[in-house]
Amino acid sequence: MTPMTEKLLGLLSKRPWTERWLTRLLGAALSSAAYLLCLPWDLRNRPESPGSTTETTPVSVLGVAALAVTLLLLAVYFGRRDALAWPLLLVAAPPATLMYLSFRTNPEPPDASLWPLTWAFSTLVMAAGVLVVASVARQFREDTGDSTDGLVFSHSSSGASPGTGGGSSAVRRPSLNPGARS
Repeated sequence: MTPMTEKLLGLLSKRPWTERWLTRLLGAALSSAAYLLCLPWDLRNRPESPGSTTETTPVSVLGVAALAVTLLLLAVYFGRRDALAWPLLLVAAPPATLMYLSFRTNPEPPDASLWPLTWAFSTLVMAAGVLVVASVARQFREDTGDSTDGLVFSHSSSGASPGTGGGSSAVRRPSLNPGARS
């Protein structure tokens, strides 16, 4: 890889501390900006047009699709570059927080509306989608940096000698012949 490609696509754990955190902050800012651009929302809860009973801008299918594509692309990027928890915190948490704030500023009382259920479902869908996409993106990393040496043993490396029939049992099995010595 060229130095610039390594800087943009290499593992964040191998980058300097400041670059790592600036990249993460930029990811959270992009995720927030995508939510605000794709799902317009007004904190003042004013009518959409004079005489309208709708207080916020309606959500369009195109806006939701654009938000989903943007969040999934960010999840791929951070899933490939960083630890698995970071895409969840950087990509799914900012839109979920902004959605909570937008629902919470609605003048309708929370116990009489469905916004808590809507927010919980939407947050779950966003988080699950980001987590799945980030885990798939991790499979395409060249060097995962996660060493499992010493944690996973194959059957052939269990310490058994080749002529004993496999397996490494420290306990001797009782013989079916009671008169035989072991």
